Amino acid sequence: MLRKIAFGLAATAMMSSAQAQEVVLKVAHFLPPMSTMHSRFIVPWCDKIEAESKGRMKCQIYPAMQLGGTPPQLLSQVRDGVADIVWTISGYTPGRFPISEVFELPFMTTTHEASARAVWDFIDEHAASEFEGVKRIANWVVGPYVIHLRDKDLNTIEDFRGMKIRAPSRLGNRMLTALGATPVGMPVPQISESLSRGVIDAAIVPWEVVPATKAHELTKFHVEVSGGRSLTTATSIYVMNQKRYDSLPPELKKVIDDNSGREVSAWVAAEFKVGDEGGRAAALGRGNKITEIPADEVKRWKDASQPVVDEWIAEVTSKGHDGRKLYERAVELVEKHSRN
Repeated sequence: MLRKIAFGLAATAMMSSAQAQEVVLKVAHFLPPMSTMHSRFIVPWCDKIEAESKGRMKCQIYPAMQLGGTPPQLLSQVRDGVADIVWTISGYTPGRFPISEVFELPFMTTTHEASARAVWDFIDEHAASEFEGVKRIANWVVGPYVIHLRDKDLNTIEDFRGMKIRAPSRLGNRMLTALGATPVGMPVPQISESLSRGVIDAAIVPWEVVPATKAHELTKFHVEVSGGRSLTTATSIYVMNQKRYDSLPPELKKVIDDNSGREVSAWVAAEFKVGDEGGRAAALGRGNKITEIPADEVKRWKDASQPVVDEWIAEVTSKGHDGRKLYERAVELVEKHSRN
């Protein structure tokens, strides 16, 4: 009888221990479930860590700001433990990432995977301190940003004048000013209403965002730039609350570690490439016009936006960093990974 009781107590203790080690991670972001980020990265990533942890670690995903707040508050939510993991855009918190925002300068990035690897390596080398309090899982920039216009096409730099255009970051805003447009800053979820109400004439977003924002329905013209460089971009961060990570047992930390880093960043960037193809097809399916700006006109845009680069270098240098060296290293990493 005593042996049975002892066995029962031991079994109960083992079950309690196992249950105590089961982890549910709250993952939050700002786009709907149909978005590329949700369906092609967050869900598969969560499935992967659940499988590799043998069911001991799972995700509870909160898309479209279901935990409350606004997209610019996501970083605070993960730091404060409201969410365990978030995906957000660093440009939503201007000034918080003054070094790693270098990739948002005009005509800086190239292909999805190459640019993602460059971003990860650069932050490792020069900007890890910007992520104190969180564990980096992935850092990347998405593919070429496209100008989506409501009512009229855009072919030359002169066409920017008088246009109100949404950009993804403060450096994107500066670029638009240099090109002659009036920049309007806003998170992605506000684009649909702003286009429909005429608050903005156009929005700069990658193709993959188009279906989720209905931009292909709200615009008629889309402008791409030739030459293999993105007009501008936004730096994405997928990060975990550091204390939450530190609280995990070693074997679960390893699962997170195995699903973090440069190649995970390249993986998610590649999924955005697939999303870009779908968004572009949606615009063509509605009969919208897509214009590619030729190389000679792109050079005019690039020359006009060079002061944005010079200003960034001077600004970073004034804060005690070698702005020129940081800029050149970012360029070098993009070119290195673009060759591979």
